[in-house]
Amino acid sequence: MKRMELTEMYRYITNHIEVGVHAVDTQGKTLIFNEKMRELKGISSDERMEQALDARGQDSLIYHVLKTEQAIKNHRQNYWLKSGEEFVTLSDLTPVYQDEALIGAVEIMRDITERELLAYQPLRRYGKPLLFETITAVSKKMARVIEKARMAAENQMPVLLYGESGAGKDMIAEGIHHASPVHKEQFVTLICRHDEAALLSQIEALFEEDRHVTIFCERLEYLSLEGQERLLELFEDHQENNQFIASVGDDPIDLISEQKLSKALYYFFASVCVRVPSLRERKEDIQPFIDDYFKRYRETTGSQLDGLSARVEKIFMGYDWPGNLKELEVLLDETMSTITTERQIDFDQLPMSFRWKVQNDEEVKPVQSIVVTSKQDIRPLTIFMQEMEEYYIKNALELFDGNVSQAAKALDIRRQSLQYRLKKFEG
Repeated sequence: MKRMELTEMYRYITNHIEVGVHAVDTQGKTLIFNEKMRELKGISSDERMEQALDARGQDSLIYHVLKTEQAIKNHRQNYWLKSGEEFVTLSDLTPVYQDEALIGAVEIMRDITERELLAYQPLRRYGKPLLFETITAVSKKMARVIEKARMAAENQMPVLLYGESGAGKDMIAEGIHHASPVHKEQFVTLICRHDEAALLSQIEALFEEDRHVTIFCERLEYLSLEGQERLLELFEDHQENNQFIASVGDDPIDLISEQKLSKALYYFFASVCVRVPSLRERKEDIQPFIDDYFKRYRETTGSQLDGLSARVEKIFMGYDWPGNLKELEVLLDETMSTITTERQIDFDQLPMSFRWKVQNDEEVKPVQSIVVTSKQDIRPLTIFMQEMEEYYIKNALELFDGNVSQAAKALDIRRQSLQYRLKKFEG
C-alpha cells in the first residue's frame, strides 16, 4: 500500500472509532487529534481547537507524560454543558517508543457517562450521615426547601423534589431519611436510568424483606409511563412505615403535559412537591459551601490552605454553574488533587477545562511595571506573562494601523492565532 493511501486509511480509522485520540511528537506538536476527541473535549470553535492542539502548557497532561515518560492511567474528568448535562470521560496517557527511543505520547479518551451515572453517586458524605443541620446553605430559598422537607419527614409524607441536575436533591432526600421519627433500616437510591424491569424487580425484592426503608427514586421521567404506573402500585401497597421520595429534572406539570410523567404518580407525591433551586439562583450559598469544604480538608489533611484567592472568588461568583453544587464540589476535588504547599487557590491551579470556560469572562488587568522593588510587587509569572503578551500584541497592532495580517507577519505567528488572541483580550 502506498504511503498516501496508508495515511488516508489512518485518517479514516481515527475519525471513525468511538474513542478520542490525541498524539504528539517529542516537541509537543500535535500529530493526531481526531473528531471524537474534539467532541469529548467540547471543542466547538477554532480558537478552542488551537488551544487544545498546543500540548505544551504547564498543566497539559500529555505534555507532562511526554517530559516525565511516566504513563497516567484512568484519569477521570467530569464536564458540564451549558444545558447542565453532565458527561464523564476516562483517559489513558502513555509515552510511545520506537527502538527504545521516545517518539511522542498518546492520549486515548473514552466516554463513560452512561456507566458512571447509572451508579448512585451522591455528593461526598465525609464519612457521616448528612443531616439537615449539616447542609451548608444560608439562602432563604434553601431554608424554605429544608423547612418543607423537614415537615414531610416528620409526617412520613411522600415527597417529590424537582430541579436541575446537581442542585442537591439527593442531599435533601438523605436529610429527610435521617429526620424521620420512625427509624428506617436502609436508605436506598434507585436510578431510573437503569434497566426498567430490573429496577422494578429490585423494589419488589426490598418490600419482600419486610423492612422499614426510605426509597429515593432519582429521575422518575426516565421510566416509561407503564413503569411509573407499576411503581405507583408498589408504593400504594407498602406505604406503612416506609418513606418514599422521588425526583424529576423539570417542572412536573410540564412533564405531565409532555407525557413523560404519570399524572396518577404525580398525585401520589403532590402533597409535598419541593423545587430545589439551582446554584445560580442562590449564589450566597457558594462561599459558605467552599468554606465548609476547606475546613474539612484542613481537618483531614493538616493543610494550611486558607481558601480561594480574590480573583477565583470573583470568577466563582460570576459563573453560572450549569452542573450546580455537584459541579462545584467536583471542581474543588480536582483542584485539591494538585495542591501541595499553596496557601490559596489561584486561577492557575484550576483545571484547564474550567479555565477555558471562564477565561473570556475575565477582565484583563492593565500591565503593571516590570520593575520589582519588593516582595509585594511579585505576581504569578503566568499572569504577568499574559499581561505582557496583551500589551505587546496590542501595541504591535497599533503600529500597523490595525492591519491583522501585517502585525501577524511581524510577530511571526499565524493570522488566525493573532485573531484568537485578540478575541481573548476583548472577552
